[in-house]
Amino acid sequence: MKNAFIALLLLTTLFSCYNTERNCKTFKTGVFESKSILNGETYTSNFTRTATLQIETYDNHIDSSEVRWINDCEVIFKTINPKNMAERKDVHLKILTTTDSSYTFEYSYVGEVKKAKGTAYKIN
Repeated sequence: MKNAFIALLLLTTLFSCYNTERNCKTFKTGVFESKSILNGETYTSNFTRTATLQIETYDNHIDSSEVRWINDCEVIFKTINPKNMAERKDVHLKILTTTDSSYTFEYSYVGEVKKAKGTAYKIN
């Protein structure tokens, strides 16, 4: 029992020192492909992001949004020409982890609790 406690303490100490890599500045602009899961279904889109604008193509539809960075890893998207009430809601996206060519994110409408997750891959 004493050995199990020591092993558990050692494992806890090792994992508490682990920091998730987040080099978000790399992903503020560029061309990306995104895959996200919502209600068990996978959605794929392509988008180009500049310092102030994101143009996204999904299912043969093009959406343009204003981009406002809260900090290096969180951004708010505001649809430029909303066609319905859902598109009038701003979207909050938070980058959770990064690699050299991709980032994992979660997003939701501003003020809502329900979140979806996905991964974006930098193409260019």
